[in-house]
Amino acid sequence: MPLLNFNTTADYLDAAREMARSSRWALARLLAEEAADRTSDPAEAARILAEFPAPNPREED
Repeated sequence: MPLLNFNTTADYLDAAREMARSSRWALARLLAEEAADRTSDPAEAARILAEFPAPNPREED
């Protein structure tokens, strides 16, 4: 995995998508939450969080 540089909301989203592709759901959600926090538009923040639902810790892989 390439070294990631987190300067923008898009950087956090790219990293979240990379974590989701590698089945690291909790990390994907954390990165998405940071991206949503950095977004000034509440509708966009909600869309980001909807794209990366929080993992259910009771589910087994």
